[in-house]
Amino acid sequence: MGDLVVLARQGRLVQEALARDLVPLAVVSTDTELARLDAVRSDPAHSLHGLDEVVQVADARIASVLPAVQPLLSRYDVRGVISVGEVFVEPVGVLADCLGLPGTGSKAAVICRNKLLQRTAAPEFSPRWQVVPVAERASFTLPADRFPAVVKPAGRFYSSGVTEVAGQEELTAALAQFGDDEISLVESRVHGPEFSVEALVQDGEVLWSGVTGKETNEHEGPYFTELSHTSPALLDPADEAALVAANTEILRRVGVRDGITHGEYRLTADGVVLMEIAARLPGDAITFLWELATGVPVEPIMLDLALGVPTRYPAPRRRARQQFVDHPHGVLRDVTAEGAEVSWPARDDRWPALTPVAADAEAGLRGVLVGRLPGDVLGVQEHSGHRSASVVVDAPLDADLDLAAKRAVAQVSLHVDPA
Repeated sequence: MGDLVVLARQGRLVQEALARDLVPLAVVSTDTELARLDAVRSDPAHSLHGLDEVVQVADARIASVLPAVQPLLSRYDVRGVISVGEVFVEPVGVLADCLGLPGTGSKAAVICRNKLLQRTAAPEFSPRWQVVPVAERASFTLPADRFPAVVKPAGRFYSSGVTEVAGQEELTAALAQFGDDEISLVESRVHGPEFSVEALVQDGEVLWSGVTGKETNEHEGPYFTELSHTSPALLDPADEAALVAANTEILRRVGVRDGITHGEYRLTADGVVLMEIAARLPGDAITFLWELATGVPVEPIMLDLALGVPTRYPAPRRRARQQFVDHPHGVLRDVTAEGAEVSWPARDDRWPALTPVAADAEAGLRGVLVGRLPGDVLGVQEHSGHRSASVVVDAPLDADLDLAAKRAVAQVSLHVDPA
């Protein structure tokens, strides 16, 4: 289950299912244009070629998805269910439980889609936080010594709505942006480097963990948009162990049973602080980074976990980074790169094949990705959807990855007209 852009990103799942004599089926929301999906799955050169039936649902609520898949359940012996994006985490968890299949579990699926539930389940790993009921948003106040603070919605994703506020006026304005159906949280501002921990879990046991380093634009303004991912992170072994231990304990608390997970953390002087935990694969190009780092794709492992097949994943033998490119404000016309192919997944419904190289190969640019469309207006990067282009580079573990990323970014040109 997932929309076209993420289905295409993890298209190897379709090819891997076909190789195992399974029939791949898809559930998508109305954000996916069926004509575009039909075009790529009928294209022998596309990774989604061979995708069999597609069911479109009005939204990703359990009450919408489970009735819509009943015809599939009557025609197929369903062997596994996978969410390739955030929006379908809950229905995938519940459906797998209903069918007696491996999966995250209904409990974990629900908790991992709600930051308030995560704070409740793991309070000692959480920042100081308060829930602000809808009726109290206009009158809610914080003491002056509690600023800066962070306002966030409990159920959104892509960093949408997460804002740092410096005082009461900004706090009141930030709370006013949420809908009446949203849970709003006010949390202490947590300082320290940000990381994610990706984990593979089977039968409740963590089989593999990897730590990804992050950079955000928080030093430039009130937002927390991620601008780079480095897998594995450049990190002291003791700090890496602390992050993995915290993530493993939180997965136990939440009750994740089977699947790939993505937890986001801050490493502070007082220890590891949970930002959020997600019961799905990581976003952006992080799955590609781990493939470049380990030499092994994650999709066959994801399918193993969904089918209940014993599996394992190797340790990294290289380091990879996705670095987003600064962009001028204006109307995007084109993106070009010297000596590299530029891919436009949002426009062409295709992701590049980022092929692992030998462990001791020189550092290099492996791909250029554009997440926007020609004609889009580029401006302040308030959340992930506002970013434009990125480069993917990798290098030996002991090489200067910062230099490799800097050189790769210099190869990219954004052609932008004044807005």
